[in-house]
Amino acid sequence: MAASAAQKVFAEALGTALLLAVVIGSGITGERLSGGNTAIALLANALATAFGLYVLIEVFGPISGAHFNPAVSMVMAGRQALPGKLLVPYIAAQLAGAMLGAWLANAMFDMDLLQISNKVRSGTGQWLAEAVAAFGLLLVILRAPAPRVAAMVACYIGAAYWFTASTSFANPAAAFGRMWSDSFAGIAPSSVPGFVAAELLGAALAVLVHRMLNARAPAS
Repeated sequence: MAASAAQKVFAEALGTALLLAVVIGSGITGERLSGGNTAIALLANALATAFGLYVLIEVFGPISGAHFNPAVSMVMAGRQALPGKLLVPYIAAQLAGAMLGAWLANAMFDMDLLQISNKVRSGTGQWLAEAVAAFGLLLVILRAPAPRVAAMVACYIGAAYWFTASTSFANPAAAFGRMWSDSFAGIAPSSVPGFVAAELLGAALAVLVHRMLNARAPAS
């Protein structure tokens, strides 16, 4: 039975909240247990995020498509894979879910529920990294065989934690949510606009490249 619009929006809110709880919570755990070794903390954060993302896509994909990401929803609406009337509710649900997920992570680790990150992430390298991260994510989503999307997306994000200078947010909702936790995975509010702009640019480039790869060669 097809999910209703309300069920789809709720799935996006819940899935995004759980994703942010995984991202932020694993970052806190990694930082606390690593003894100051940032590489180990990042490895723990990356593995937990990749595993969690795979599970969440499998669980919520049949209901809402498991976007958890405004850039993904915008691309899918442009491709008419998401009804236009659901685009704004999806984005609103993703942003609200991201904030709630950050609060949940803060609460689980006995941190102040309401806090703002002071972790500045800015500069040309960081913005380029976010464009690359979002470009790769959207290209994987657009080109992966349907049965393999969850695994391929999870693997890409896990890898991108390490090969991008920004640790691969690749998601405007994630950038918004992570500013509500002053922890290992946080981002200062002043850094969020630059990240979001880079992510949207990367997503747009992925759509362009996808179309180029699908274009038929002229008849000889």
